[in-house]
Amino acid sequence: MGLDNPLHIAFLVVILLLVFGAKRLPEIGRSLGSGMREFKDSITGDSKQPTLTQAAQQPEVTPAPPAAVQAPPAQPPVEPTRHA
Repeated sequence: MGLDNPLHIAFLVVILLLVFGAKRLPEIGRSLGSGMREFKDSITGDSKQPTLTQAAQQPEVTPAPPAAVQAPPAQPPVEPTRHA
């Protein structure tokens, strides 16, 4: 009893197609694969992302404070010209 028989696998695929649909199956496969990959990486200790201890060892970079915004210089008032 298992998935030794190709007929069992075909029956399972047909049931999955009926339940989830053809558009949703690739998304489910991708998420299942990435979950299995993350699980394997956590078991073996291989990690592409820094762990908490690696992040603590790296120096923090503080962003520079923003430059002070200065108001534009005041313009002298313009006197209206009189035309005679």
